[in-house]
Amino acid sequence: MFQSLVDKMAGALKKFRNKGRLTEADVKAGMREIKLALLEADVNFKVVKEFVAKVSERAVGADVMQSLVPAQQIVKIVNEELVALMGGSNSKLTISSAPPTVVLMCGLQGSGKTTHCAKLARMYKKQGKNPLLVACDIYRPAAIDQLKIVGGQAGVQVFERGTQDPVKTAREALVHAKKYGHDMVFVDTAGRLHIDEVLMAELKRIRDEVNPTETLLVVDAMTGQDAVNVAESFNNLLDITGVILTKLDGDTRGGAALSVRYVTGKPIKFIGVGEKIENIEPFHPDRMASRILGMGDVLSLIEKAEQQFDEKKAAELEKKFLESSFTLDDYLDQFRQIKNMGSMEQLLGMMPGIKPSQLKDAKIDEKQMAHMEAIILSMTPKERAKPDIINSSRKKRIAAGCGRTVEEVNRLLKQYEQINKLMKQMAKQQTGKGSKKMRFGGMGGFGF
Repeated sequence: MFQSLVDKMAGALKKFRNKGRLTEADVKAGMREIKLALLEADVNFKVVKEFVAKVSERAVGADVMQSLVPAQQIVKIVNEELVALMGGSNSKLTISSAPPTVVLMCGLQGSGKTTHCAKLARMYKKQGKNPLLVACDIYRPAAIDQLKIVGGQAGVQVFERGTQDPVKTAREALVHAKKYGHDMVFVDTAGRLHIDEVLMAELKRIRDEVNPTETLLVVDAMTGQDAVNVAESFNNLLDITGVILTKLDGDTRGGAALSVRYVTGKPIKFIGVGEKIENIEPFHPDRMASRILGMGDVLSLIEKAEQQFDEKKAAELEKKFLESSFTLDDYLDQFRQIKNMGSMEQLLGMMPGIKPSQLKDAKIDEKQMAHMEAIILSMTPKERAKPDIINSSRKKRIAAGCGRTVEEVNRLLKQYEQINKLMKQMAKQQTGKGSKKMRFGGMGGFGF
């Protein structure tokens, strides 16, 4: 995300490197580059002006001007001001002390509102909640059907009453939720191609009826500065409590993420990072600042790994390495855990020092993992348990069975042998030192 902004910020900060001391002229020149980078990213001009002023004021202070490593000091200041600009810390969804927690979702048509209703419901269902989706968009063709589809993907019940008055539907949904123990209710409302009086009047009526715990505005980040204008208008009329920025995996310039909090005073609570039902993340200003400055997002990467991490499986896997009983079935299980974490491009984008432009040039082939999975599944259970028995004739049969080449089969078997050997050595070293036992699982040691 933010490919252009990340590259331009890196170029601006590069001006401060290789300087034993900084002058005010150096700072001014660097700030000019940062200002241009932000304006080109479609950041609100008032936001840019205040941001550059704050960074400049701190950058010409004695701590920076007299530092032996002024470039590091400048990066630290820019990072801190970016974090402050985007809200300082993660803003969690408010959970009502008297269930159900009602979340009113609003936004323009095409922003991803319906999909993100289901994404949020799925996220909280995994946390032990019992959510309910409510279909209050009776105007857009197939809107109710879409909510049913994404609700089914999320494994969440959908409450709908066809094309009856959405206010009445919302009222009946609350009664239903209390009766059947739904502790969270996500209300999907109608959007328009632009803000109009009819849209706002209906939203206010629904809001007054359900008295929501949270009113979340769903904004398409790819619309740039216009996204900020939309957020400001909705906030003025509805007094929203937070924002969901969608399509951050697309060709977005970053202006909305850096401007929304400043303009509305309301926090960004979640970000949509893909089309799949699981592609939603809590918004962390500090992590987003790190991504913008090319420092990666290791904490989010760890969280993704932990979601797929099974302590019991990890202990079993460690035992298999020590006993030399690690099979190709185990190897396949590791592939699937990594795949469940998201695309390789998305995961690598969280690694420090990797720029979006580098990932674009790398042309990561997501199909390779699927090919390796197909090769393993083409083997018999005995071959997966004892790869040593796979001779040349078996390799030909395996390749023909999955539509791959013998060379690819050989490559996979070689990788398996190398990883098996490496992990066995690491496990023995850890055990020999008497230190805390090593845990395998998720991405552990597999070089992806």
